[in-house]
Amino acid sequence: MSDTHSMTGVPSAATVPSAGAAHKPEEPQLSDTKASGTVTRPGDRIFSGLATGAGIFIIALIAAVGLFLLWRAIPSLSNNTVNFLTYNGAWETSNTSAMVFGVLDLFLVTVTVSLFALILAMPVALGIAIYLTNYAPKRVAGPLGYVIDLLAAVPSIVFGLWGLYVLAPAISPFAEWLNSSLGWFPLFSTGSVSIAGGGTIFTGGIVLAVMILPIIAAVTREVFIQTPKGQVEAALALGATRWEVVRTTVIPFGKSGFVSGSMLGLGRALGETIALYIIIRSTQATFGGTLFDGGSTFATKIALAAGEFNNPLQAGAYIAAGLVLFILTFVVNAGARAAIAGKKD
Repeated sequence: MSDTHSMTGVPSAATVPSAGAAHKPEEPQLSDTKASGTVTRPGDRIFSGLATGAGIFIIALIAAVGLFLLWRAIPSLSNNTVNFLTYNGAWETSNTSAMVFGVLDLFLVTVTVSLFALILAMPVALGIAIYLTNYAPKRVAGPLGYVIDLLAAVPSIVFGLWGLYVLAPAISPFAEWLNSSLGWFPLFSTGSVSIAGGGTIFTGGIVLAVMILPIIAAVTREVFIQTPKGQVEAALALGATRWEVVRTTVIPFGKSGFVSGSMLGLGRALGETIALYIIIRSTQATFGGTLFDGGSTFATKIALAAGEFNNPLQAGAYIAAGLVLFILTFVVNAGARAAIAGKKD
C-alpha cells in the first residue's frame, strides 16, 4: 500500500499543510513602538520636556515662596511671648526681644468677610450663568456677559471708595434695621464700630461679593455652555420644560465648574487688600462674631503696618501672618479639589 501512495505522488497527512497556513504568510516581528501605533518625534519630546519643566518650575516657585515666608517668620516667632495661633489682642512689636502678636482675630475677620461675600455672590453668579446660557437671546447674552466680565477690570481702590461713600450710606438704614430687629442673633448683634458710619464687615462683605461675582459667573457660564447638546435636546424631546432641562441636565453637568469658580472667588476674597483697607474700620477691640464689627484681615493688617518693615524682626511678625494666609489659601484649594473629585465619583 505504501508503494501505491509513492507511485501516485499523493503526500501523506503528515506533510499536507493546513488551509490557513497555506494562505497566511509569516508576519514580520514589529517593534513595540510600531506595534502600539505611536511614533515619538523630536518635537514631541521637546514639547513634553517643556511642559514637564514648566510644571516643575511652578511647584518649585511655590515651595520657594513658602520656604521664604517660613525662614523670615521663624526669628520673630521665637521672640513672641504669646501663643501665635490663639492670641487675639493688640499687637506690640516695637520691643523685638519680647514681641506680642497673634493671628486669631485676623483669621476670624478674614474668614467671616470672605464667607459672607461668597454666600452673597454664589446664588447671583449661578443665576447669571443660567440666564446667559439658557434663557437670554444671543443678541443680549453677548453684551451682557461682556459687561459683567468688565467688573473684574475695575480697580480695587474704586470698589473701596464706592463702598464707603456710596454703598455704605445707602444700606445704612437696612443695616440698622437688621441690628434692631435681629440683634438677638449673634451675627447681627451690635459690634465694635458705628453701623451708621458703614465701616463694618457687613459693608465690606457686600463690596467683596460684587468683586468676586464676575469670576464665579464667568467660570460657571463657560462650563454650562459645554453641556452636551444631545442631552439637552433629549430632555426637551421628552417634554421637559426649560427649567427642568436646566435642573436635570445643565446644573448636574456644570456643578464641578460652579464649585471651582466659587473657590477661585473665595481665594480672591481671602487676599483682597485695598478695598477692605478703605472700608472696614480698624479697631483694637476683639472680634465679637458679628457682621457689624470692624477689624483687620490678614491682608489689611500687613498693608497697615508697611512702615514697620524696615526692621527684620518687626517685618517677620507680619510675614508670619502672611504665611498663615498662604497656608489657608492652600487648604481652600485642596478642599475645592477634593469636593470636585467627590462629585465626579
